[in-house]
Amino acid sequence: MDFDIVAILAGVAFVAGIVDAIAGGGGLLVLPSLLLAGLDPVAALATNKLQGSFGTGSSVIAYARQRHIDFRASLPMMMTAFAGAVAGVLAVKYAPLSLLAALMPVLLIVMAAYFAMTKKLSNEDAKPRISKQRFTATVSPAVGFYDGIFGPGAGSFYLLGFVTLLGYGVVRASAHTRLLNFTSNFAALLTFAVSGKIVWLVGLAMGAGQILGAQLGTRLAISHGARLIRPLLVIVCIGMAIRLLLDPANPWRALFP
Repeated sequence: MDFDIVAILAGVAFVAGIVDAIAGGGGLLVLPSLLLAGLDPVAALATNKLQGSFGTGSSVIAYARQRHIDFRASLPMMMTAFAGAVAGVLAVKYAPLSLLAALMPVLLIVMAAYFAMTKKLSNEDAKPRISKQRFTATVSPAVGFYDGIFGPGAGSFYLLGFVTLLGYGVVRASAHTRLLNFTSNFAALLTFAVSGKIVWLVGLAMGAGQILGAQLGTRLAISHGARLIRPLLVIVCIGMAIRLLLDPANPWRALFP
């Protein structure tokens, strides 16, 4: 692959790292770019997990330095997210991906509407609707599985769960979202590594861009909180929905050609 293409991909990863650190959804910038660069779909997914792990890992470190992450309390969630992601990668060849592609835009639009209209979104914690044990047993592995099998929007789903179900304030939710996102990314990365489909040079170059973008995005999220995270999350969800609907392979295109 030519140097200029790798440099462009690293630039895309930088922007994706900023978006991911704040609201999630950077994968929908990276995956099409990798496909346009000539990677086959499986190699693009695998390489995306490599570069994404750098970004989420860097973001976790930045949030942890500001003491926004409780690692001990989050360990069970990390374990179930890890297991879910491994299962997701192993299930890729058996999964009804067309069904996922059809459901995703609808879920993202609903999520965007929720965050746009709710008046409760703030930096302060609220009363949880479910226990951490139930979240660990259900939401964490389910989103981890989705991250392994499909991926785009996983960070936004984690964030939604932390805010609406566990009552986390937006900054705290964003911090723990990055932690679980890194966990499921890393689990998928290890599973893909066995297949030999990762394009390491491209992934490492993009990883450098991800680290820089994640550091900038994390600082913006911490300093601006809900004022930044809320509108960006709405924009990202709508953007991801539109991007998926524009894909010629999306089942909705058959209904509305």
